[in-house]
Amino acid sequence: MSNLTNDVAADITPVFLLSLPRSGSTLTQRVLATHPQIGTAAEPWLLLPFIYARRRHGVYSVYRHKLAARGIDDFCAALPHGEQDYVSELRRFVLRLYSLRGKKGARYFLDKTPRYHFIAEEIIQLFPGGRFIFLWRNPLAIIASVIETWGHGRWLLHPLIDDLYDGVDRLVRAYDAHRDKAYAVKYEDLVGSTEQWKQLFAYLGLEFTESYLSDFSEVSLGGALADPTGRKLYQSISTEPLQKWKRVLTSPVRKYWCRRYLRWLGNERLGLMGYDLDTLLSELASLPLSYRTIPSDIWRMLFSMAYRIFEPAIVRDKILKLLRRERLYSHF
Repeated sequence: MSNLTNDVAADITPVFLLSLPRSGSTLTQRVLATHPQIGTAAEPWLLLPFIYARRRHGVYSVYRHKLAARGIDDFCAALPHGEQDYVSELRRFVLRLYSLRGKKGARYFLDKTPRYHFIAEEIIQLFPGGRFIFLWRNPLAIIASVIETWGHGRWLLHPLIDDLYDGVDRLVRAYDAHRDKAYAVKYEDLVGSTEQWKQLFAYLGLEFTESYLSDFSEVSLGGALADPTGRKLYQSISTEPLQKWKRVLTSPVRKYWCRRYLRWLGNERLGLMGYDLDTLLSELASLPLSYRTIPSDIWRMLFSMAYRIFEPAIVRDKILKLLRRERLYSHF
């Protein structure tokens, strides 16, 4: 049993690195973690179930999550100070865990969980004294990185459609509403300028030394959800990834999908992120055409649509239960 007191938890200031997946967040995390005042862990995912506990949508379970959310709300309403008591206790609980997991005596704990974009607004509300870093990356580079990392060159976006649409919209809205307490930076600027790192550390009130940009290669985050590629491929800051997307998005089918996506993002969202719609469309249009992946791309895009409608992963789990002669349950 830990003897950690509330005072120890109060000494920790959480830092949240908010971004889409494949945005360079692991590189940023490792550089920041070289500082002795910043503790971290690979990808905690700690806050998602606690925030979603009171959401009516987004969770399907055998215990009927919507009813659970109603029950928790009823419970909170009867607390001496209502919802505020629940929020205060949740904040204290999470800070205590950050204290236990972070570096001894460190001022900050950095939580880098890409899917925190779903709860970015709630995180900022939950930790009014926290630090919030919004990391943007060229959306075309994100798409290409997903294809290369998880699709091994094949079109594979269906597991990240929510990230690319709902996720980026939530991030943009959260940053727009809290610019006064947040810090935004583009991945392209981080890998291209030491000055951007200085400003990022200054936002945290910490001194920056250029040795951090090489020492980060010694930072081992461990954990089951650590980035599968970044640590292996890049042991130093490199601008090489900035142009890789141009070799991946040359199929007419991919270019068509990306054009539609960029236009959905629009000038307002892209402008807040630091990008220009017309420039990105022009760069995409200038890529040489390659027809090699067209059949695969069309098939996988159709599969993506079916996957989101029928969710075969759930069906697969039910079939496995039947084969094990286990009882099946409905999910609500």
